Amino acid sequence: MTGLSREQITWRVAQDLPDGAYVNLGIGLPTLVPPFVPSGREIVFQSENGLLGVGPAPAPGAEDPQLINAGKQPVTLLPGASISSHSDSFLMMPGGHIDIPLLGAYQVSERGDLANWMTEGDGKPPGVGGAMDLAVGAKQVWALMEHTTRKGEPRILERCTYELTAPRCVTRIYTNLAMIEVRDGLLVREIVEGLDFAALQTLTGAAIRLAPDCRPMRTAA
Repeated sequence: MTGLSREQITWRVAQDLPDGAYVNLGIGLPTLVPPFVPSGREIVFQSENGLLGVGPAPAPGAEDPQLINAGKQPVTLLPGASISSHSDSFLMMPGGHIDIPLLGAYQVSERGDLANWMTEGDGKPPGVGGAMDLAVGAKQVWALMEHTTRKGEPRILERCTYELTAPRCVTRIYTNLAMIEVRDGLLVREIVEGLDFAALQTLTGAAIRLAPDCRPMRTAA
C-alpha cells in the first residue's frame, strides 16, 4: 500500500470544492490546491494577508516579490481579484464570509477539535495567524494532513494533545490514506487503494466508522 502524495491529496480536495465557493488557503498543503480545480468551476481563493482571487503559482522567472500568499510564496491573481489591508482581510474570516477554509493540521480529534498552530518541543515560535478566526467563522472547515507523524504516530486522536486552535470545528479530514467526515464521530468515506478498514483503524488514534457507501479514494488519472 502506498499513500497519496501531497499533490494527490490536494487534487482530491480540489474535486470536492463547490462551484462559487469562497475558500481560504492555509499555509502548507492547502497552497497546492488551486491548479487542480476542475475546468469550468469557479472558486474564489482567499489568502489571509489581503488577497482575494488567488491563482496558481507564477511561472519560474515571472514572480512578483510583492505578490505573495500567507506562507510568503509567490502567487498570481486572477481577473477580478482584489487586494485589501490585512485588517480588512481578517474581518472577512470571523464574519461568515468564507465558505471553506483549507487548513493544515498537526492533530484533529474525533470531535473535530483542531490543533494546527503549535507543537511541543520543536523549538519554533508558535504562530496562529488567522486560523482561530477561520475555524470559528467559516461555514465548514476542511483539514489537510498526513495520517500519521514521521514516527508513525496517529494524528487523528480521541483528544488532541497539542494546544487547540479551536474546538469542534473540523467537518472533513483529507489525509494520504483516507477522506473522513466528522459526523457524531469519524465516518470514513474513502480509503486509499490497498489499505483495508482494519489497517486504517490501527493507524488512527480514535474509533472510526465505515460509511455504507465507502469507496476507494479517487486520484487524478
